[in-house]
Amino acid sequence: MKKVLFSILLIGAGTLAHAQKSEVAAAKKEWGMFQLLSANQPLDKSLAALNAGLKRTDAAIAHEKSKDLPEAWSYRALFASAIAVSDTVNVENSIANQKLAEEAIAKTKQLDTKGDEKENLATAELNLNNALKVRAFTAYNKQDFASALKYFNEVTEKNPNDTAMYLNAGIMARNLKNHPETIRNFKKVISFNAPNAKDLYLEVINLNLAEVKDTVAAMEVLKEASAKFPDEMSFIQTEAQLYINKGDIAKSEEMLDKLIAKEPTNSVYQYLKGDVYYLQAVELQGQKNKLDPKNVKEGNAISTKMAGLLDKALPFYLKAAELDPKSASALEALKRIYAFKNDTAKYDEVSAKLKALTP
Repeated sequence: MKKVLFSILLIGAGTLAHAQKSEVAAAKKEWGMFQLLSANQPLDKSLAALNAGLKRTDAAIAHEKSKDLPEAWSYRALFASAIAVSDTVNVENSIANQKLAEEAIAKTKQLDTKGDEKENLATAELNLNNALKVRAFTAYNKQDFASALKYFNEVTEKNPNDTAMYLNAGIMARNLKNHPETIRNFKKVISFNAPNAKDLYLEVINLNLAEVKDTVAAMEVLKEASAKFPDEMSFIQTEAQLYINKGDIAKSEEMLDKLIAKEPTNSVYQYLKGDVYYLQAVELQGQKNKLDPKNVKEGNAISTKMAGLLDKALPFYLKAAELDPKSASALEALKRIYAFKNDTAKYDEVSAKLKALTP
C-alpha cells in the first residue's frame, strides 16, 4: 500500500513540474501570437494579451521546478518590457512593468550561462530603452519639461552613447532655465564630435558668460572650441572680448589683429580694436576722478595718457564707420572722442549722421 501511495506521489510531483514547464511553453506561444497580431490590435487588446503572457511567467517562476529556467525569466522580461513600452496611457503601470522587466533581465543573465536567451534579452532591453523615450517625448508634448528631462537623462544613463538623447536632455534643461544641466548635456554632445558641435560650443560659452557668470569656465570651453575650429571667427571674437574685459590688453590686441588680418573689411573687428584703447582711457578717467583736485600734476599726466589712447582708438572707429556707415556704435564712439578733444566741427558732423540713422 505504501509503495502504491509513494508512486502516486511521485507521479503527481512529475505532473506538476511538467505543468509548470508548460506555462513556459504557453508563454512562448502567447509571445508569438502577440508579435503576429499586435500591429492590428487596439492598445487595450495588446495590453490584455501581454498581461496574459506575463501571468504565465508568474506561474512558471513561482514553482520550485521551473523557477530557475532561464527562458521563464527571459519571456517574463519580454512581456513586462513590452507592456512598459506599449502603455502610453498609464505611466505608473509602464514604470512598474519596467521594474519587473529589469529584474527579469538581471535574473536571466544570472541563470543563462550558455547565452541561449541572448536574443530575448536584447529585445527586452531595446523595449525598455524605447519605453523611456516614449515617456520622455510624451512629457515633452505635454510641455512637462521637468519630467521629460528626467526621462531623457535616464535614457543616457542606460545608453551613454545615444547622442540625440543628450541633445534632447539639454534642450529640456534649457527650457527649464537649468543652465548647469544644459551645459552638462550639450558638452556631452560636443564630446561625440557631433555635426552641430560648433553651435553648441557657442551656446555653452554664452550660457557660462551670461547666465552662470563663470568667465573661467567660458574661457576653458572657448579655448577648446578654438582648437577644434581655428578659423571660426566667432570664437576669436569672443575670446578677444573676454581679454578686453579682463584688461589683458596685449592678448586682446593679438586676438583682434588675427581677426582683422582674416577679415579686414569687417567693421565690428575694427570697432573692437578701437575699444581696446578706448576702454583703457575710460579706466584712466575713473582714476582721475578719484584724485584730489589739487593734485594737478598727476591729473595732467593721466589726461595726457588718455589723449594718447584715444588717438590710438580713433582710426579704428573711423575705419569701422567707413566700412559700415550705419554703425551707431562706431558713430557714438567717434562722438565721445571728438567731445573729449573739443573738436566741435567733427562732433556736429558725427551727431548729424547719428540723427539721420534715427527714423
